[in-house]
Amino acid sequence: MYRSDRAAGCAAAASTPASSIIKGFLVMASIVASHAFAQDTGPVPADGVYDMLVGTYTGAKSEGIYVYRFDTKTGDATRVSVAKTVNPSYLVVSRDRRHVFAVNELPGDNGPASQRGGISAFGFDPASGQLTFLNKVSSEGNDPCYLSLSPDGKYLLTANYSVAADPGGSFAAFPVQADGQIGNAVLTVHHEAKGPVKGRQDNAHVHSTVFSPDGQYLFAQDLGADKLYSYRYTPDGSRGLFGPTEWRYTDVKPGSGPRHLVFGGDGKFAYLTSEMGGTVTTFAYHDGHLKPLQSLSLTAPGFKGAVGASAIHLSPDGRFLYVSNRGDANEIVIFSVDPSNGHLTLIGRQSSLGKSPREFAIDPTGQWLIVGNQNSDTAYVFRRDVQTGMLEANPKRLEIGSPVDFKLVSPM
Repeated sequence: MYRSDRAAGCAAAASTPASSIIKGFLVMASIVASHAFAQDTGPVPADGVYDMLVGTYTGAKSEGIYVYRFDTKTGDATRVSVAKTVNPSYLVVSRDRRHVFAVNELPGDNGPASQRGGISAFGFDPASGQLTFLNKVSSEGNDPCYLSLSPDGKYLLTANYSVAADPGGSFAAFPVQADGQIGNAVLTVHHEAKGPVKGRQDNAHVHSTVFSPDGQYLFAQDLGADKLYSYRYTPDGSRGLFGPTEWRYTDVKPGSGPRHLVFGGDGKFAYLTSEMGGTVTTFAYHDGHLKPLQSLSLTAPGFKGAVGASAIHLSPDGRFLYVSNRGDANEIVIFSVDPSNGHLTLIGRQSSLGKSPREFAIDPTGQWLIVGNQNSDTAYVFRRDVQTGMLEANPKRLEIGSPVDFKLVSPM
C-alpha cells in the first residue's frame, strides 16, 4: 500500500498499490518544473573572494551558521558573521543566493524520541555576508540531516534520519514561498524497512534526497533499508508530487548502509557512499534507473578499525572524486574518474588531521578543499593540485566548533 502523511488542507491523489512497504499518499500540485540544476555559486568575483557558509552542531563552541570570506587566491578565511540556530548540520542555498535553508538536527542522540527536528529559513545578503532569520517549521521527523531544492526551486526536500522507530526514517517536501519562508510540509513519505545490522538498521534511516540530472526523479538513500528509493517528480499533478517508480528502488549490499549520492556532470554515472560498508559504488544512470558497475573499499589493505563513509564530491572539472571516511580512518580518499565508463581508480589519501570529517567542499576554482573535523572543532583548507587531484600537505587551520557542512557563494 502506498500512502503519505501530509499537511492538513492539501488535496490528495488516489492511493496506488505497491510491492514496497511505504506509507504515504500524494499531494497534487500545478507548477511546471524547469530543468534541474546544481547549486550555483554565482558569478566569479573579480577579487576571487567568496562567502563560505559553515553549518555546525551547536554547543559550548558553536552558536549556529558561520559566514566567512574565503579568498581563493590565498586560501585564507575571515569570519564575518554568525546566525544563531540549533544544530544547522546541513545547508542549502537558493539559486538566486538570496536565501539559505538549514536543518535543525533534533533530537539527536540524547534527546527524547518524541521531539521532531526543524527546518529554518534565512534571508541572505551575499554582499555583506549577513543572515536574517525568516521562519522555522517542523521537519515532520527525527534528525533531519540533508536538504535539496527541487529543480524549479519551488520545494525544499529534507531527509529525516530518525533515531526512533516511531515515526521512522522519512523524507518530506516543503513549499518555498516567494519571500524565502518555508511552508509546512505538504508531503511526508515513510519507508517501512530494516536491514541486517542490529542497532543500526532496526528501521528506516533516510540519509539523503538527490534529484536526477534531468530533474525528473528523486532518489532517497535509506541507510536502514539498504535501498536507493526512486520517485518521479511530477509537479504538474499528473502523478502527484512524488510518486514511486514502477521498479521502486535499487538494492545495495545488505548491511552496507547507503548514505550520499552524487551524479557526474554528463549525467551518465552516479556515485554512492555506503557509510557502514566503507565503500564507494559507481552506477550507470539512464532514465531513472541505476545499474551498479563497480564498488571499491575506502580503507587501505590491512586496515583495522571502525569506518564511516560520509561525504562525496566531484572536482569542478569532474576528473576526480573525493570521499570522506570517518571512524578510525579520518581521511579524504581520492579517486580519478574514467569518463568513458565512470570507473574509479584510487590515487591517494589525505588525513583530515582531526576526528570525524563529516563534510567537505571544493571551492569553485578547484584549488582548495575545505574539510571540517566534527569531533576536533577544526577545519583545514588544503591546497589542491588541479592537474593531479592530490592534496598538498601543510593546510591552513580554522578553529570552528563542530563544523559539519560548507557552502561557497559568490558575494556579487
